[in-house]
Parts: sequence; C-alpha cells; structure tokens
Amino acid sequence: MLKDFQEAKWLAAAAQGDQEAFGELVRLYEKRVLALTLRMCGNPEDAAEAAQEAFLAAWQGLRSFRGDSAFSTWLYRLASNACVDLLRREGRRRGMASLDDEELNLDLPAPTPTPQEAVERRELGERIEAGLRALPPEYRSVLVLREIQQLRYEEIAQALDLDVGTVKSRISRGRKRLRGFLLEDGNFLPAAASKETGKPQKTGEEGRK
Repeated sequence: MLKDFQEAKWLAAAAQGDQEAFGELVRLYEKRVLALTLRMCGNPEDAAEAAQEAFLAAWQGLRSFRGDSAFSTWLYRLASNACVDLLRREGRRRGMASLDDEELNLDLPAPTPTPQEAVERRELGERIEAGLRALPPEYRSVLVLREIQQLRYEEIAQALDLDVGTVKSRISRGRKRLRGFLLEDGNFLPAAASKETGKPQKTGEEGRK
C-alpha cells in the first residue's frame, strides 16, 4: 500500500512537470520495461532504444493519463508500441521469449539436467527463439506480455488497446504458428495422447485381444 501511495504521489507531481518525480517512476519500472523490450526486440541496443521511446512518450503524455488503467499497464502499452514500431521500421524479426511449457506441451528436462539434456534444452530453446523471430510483431507482443510479464488477458487488452477476444485470438494463433514451426523443424512432439494413456493405443486385431 505504501508503494502504491508513493507511486501516486510521483505520478501527480510528474504530471505537473516534476522531473525528479518522473525519475523515480523510471527507476521503479525501468527493469520491467527493459525486460519487456528485450524480449520483443531481441538485442540490448534495440531494447534500450524502445524503452527510451516508451519513457519519453510517458513523460510527454502524463498530463493526458486519466488513470483508467494502472500506470504500469499504460507504460507496457507504450513500450509494446515502441517495439512494434521499431521492428516494423527496421524490418527486424529478432525476438525471444520463454513460453509457457504446459500451453505448448513441451517436455523440458528436469531443473538439473544431464549434459545431454542440457544440449537438447539449449537446442530446443534456440528453435523456439527462431520460431518467435518468424512471428509478426502483433503476435509476439501478446505472447511476451502473457508469458514473460504474466499479465492477465484483461491487462493485455488494456496495454495494447485491444478487446479481450482479440487478445485471446492472437495468443492462440501465435502459439499455433509457433507449434507449426517447431513441428516442421522436427523439434516438437505433441505428448497429449501419451500423457493421457501412459502407453501407445493398440489398434486392429491387437487391440481386440
């Protein structure tokens, strides 16, 4: 509660032109914003540029910020827009994210892997990153906000100025595209059926015995 009260004071002061108060807001959110922009842009230079553009847009737009959503949600929107603009402007498709394993049905190794498992984990991670680089920015942005920032669908909708249905649709389509990429690459094996039965299903005469 104290943090929220202090943030509200900084917001009110910054909206009146207090640069020191805005500096406190930057320090409060810079790590989270940089984490978001790095996941979307894929390299530190672009991430830093997008984060700087987001904070500049926040400073210029604070007077019009009505507080309909949390300041962090509004800031994520500005950061996401900055990343999408940068990616489209420069034609870059370099992004990375650690997606939810359950949603993707990925069977990743245990937290302490053997050397062979470590190699396999790294290779799989590289293919996931390659798949994400192939995604259009609008799909990548919703996946990053959902999986990296752990935002709810409603928060993502506010952050990107979309309706919830569009957010869910883009997340679903983005995951489907990524699955397709991994299937084509041979690095993704759906395990839902085997998890349900614990063994292959028998067919034909063998199944009737």
